This record gives sequence, structure tokens and C-alpha cells, in this order.
Amino acid sequence: MKVADAAGCFGASSVFLFGSALVPFLGPALGILTPLPFLFYGSKLGIQEGLKVSAVTIGLLAFISYLVGSLQLIFLAVEFCCLGLIISLLYRKGFTIGYTVSWSTVLVLVLGLAALAFIGWSRGVSPFELIQTHIRESLDEAALLYRQWGGEESGALEFQGHLQTVTNVFLKVYLSLLIIGTAFVVWCNVLVSRPLFRLAGVHYPNFGPLDRWYSPEHLVWGVIGSGFALFLPVGFIQSLAINILIVLMAVYLYHGLSILVFFLNKLQIPVWVRAGVYFLIIFQQVLLIILALAGLFDQWIDFRRIHAKKGESNN
Repeated sequence: MKVADAAGCFGASSVFLFGSALVPFLGPALGILTPLPFLFYGSKLGIQEGLKVSAVTIGLLAFISYLVGSLQLIFLAVEFCCLGLIISLLYRKGFTIGYTVSWSTVLVLVLGLAALAFIGWSRGVSPFELIQTHIRESLDEAALLYRQWGGEESGALEFQGHLQTVTNVFLKVYLSLLIIGTAFVVWCNVLVSRPLFRLAGVHYPNFGPLDRWYSPEHLVWGVIGSGFALFLPVGFIQSLAINILIVLMAVYLYHGLSILVFFLNKLQIPVWVRAGVYFLIIFQQVLLIILALAGLFDQWIDFRRIHAKKGESNN
């Protein structure tokens, strides 16, 4: 293990991790990229040397987090480190981008739930109770801030009622949001690592043209099944169905984005126009719904004529 590699991994991960807590506006974007240094050095040096560099980095990050009194950053650092190393391992397997994102998401969620189960076991509670407690405490802090900012008592009570409603809804769909959020972090690191790896001369998997990616056709049965399950008069089944439906529609959203990028590339749209389109998608939620529906109905319409071309080549 070279000192330069350890210093590079520690320096980059420190910027991303502590920047997520200190930088007001760009903090979340920096936090999402925290796995990137571990992914880079795990791929560049191999898993054994990557583990050594990661261990040194985690030790230093944990020490600094302890000094500044932010112990939750230690948990995040370990989780992001595991995620980066998991992606680097899957890069070596030659999987498709769909399998890479899916398996990375599943494995890091299993590790995270195992850690929560251990913490919950030490406190005598389940991991889901830990999550519920954390969510309720966060929303209670929001209500407290409202009062401290001079909100009227009647308004504070009304705000508290709205927060309670939001809390109940959020807890019902938390599992799907957790899966989607984790997959989004994986997806961002996979995309950002591509130019970084090529610039540094590190091997990057050949995922093929991403603007031709499409979701597995059999997922549509999951949408149909979960949609019908919403009408069953059983609370647990309804909660499970809505979470499955949200996750599947997120998959179709990525499918729709792939369709959008395909036509942007085909029409040779300038970068500044693309930036405007992506900006609108972020701030206009109705466009997200349209893209998800486009991904869903592409199973039959085949907007990019991908399946038609495959049929012609087979003939």
C-alpha cells in the first residue's frame, strides 16, 4: 500500500463526507459521491490493496468524526466504504449495468440492515423501530424549529398535525424510498466513475450504450400484480403492494430517462439545452411521471425501435 494512495482516498472521501455535513446547498450532492474514492482505489489497486487503503481511510475518518462529535458520520463512512468496494467487485464480474446497480443496492442494504439489527439488539429494539424513532425525532425537530422561528401556537398545532400525517405516510413507504435512494446513489457513482476511470487509465466495464438500456419485460407483471393488490382489504398487503409499485415505477423512470437520452443523442441536442431539460425534470415532478409511464409503455410501443431491429437481425 502506497502512502499516496491512502492519502488520495482519505482526502477525496473527507471532502465528500464532511462536505455533505458542512456545505449548505451542495452538501447532499457531495455526500452521494462519498463511495467514489473507495470504488476508484478498489478497482485500481485490487480488492486486497483496496481494503488496506479503505481501512486506513475509515480509521482516520472515524477519528476526526469522534473529535468533532459527529458519530453518525462514522456509520455513513463505513456504509459508503462498503458500497464502493462492492461496486468495484461487481465491476470485475462483467455484469450488465442493471445487475451491477441491482446487486450493489441489495448487498449494501443487507449490510445496513444487519448493522441496524445489531444496534437494535444491543438496545432491545428491532431495526425498524430504530428507523421509526429516528424519523419521528427528525420531524419533531422540524416542529420545534417552527416554534423557535416565531410561529403562532395555533399554527404550530396545525403544523404538528400535518407533520403527523406526513410521518404516517412516510413510514408506510419508507422501505421503497430507502431502496430507491440507495439505488440512486449507486447509479450516480457508476456514471461518475466512467470518465474518472478513463482519465486515470483504470479499467471500466463495457456496459454498452446506456441510451439503449431497457428494464426487464417481466417487471410489468409486478406492476399489474401490485396494482391489483392495492384493492385487497388487508393493510399489510396494501403496504407491501404500494412499496413494490413505487420501486418498480422508479425502475421505469430510469427506463424513461434512457429513452430521453436516446433521442437527445439522436437529434444531437446541445449540452446547454440538455442541461435545461434535466433541470426541468428535477423541478417539475409531472415530467418524472411522464418518463416513468414512457418507460412502462415502451414494453409495447418500443419508442427506439430496439426490439424491431433485433427481430430484423434474427431474420
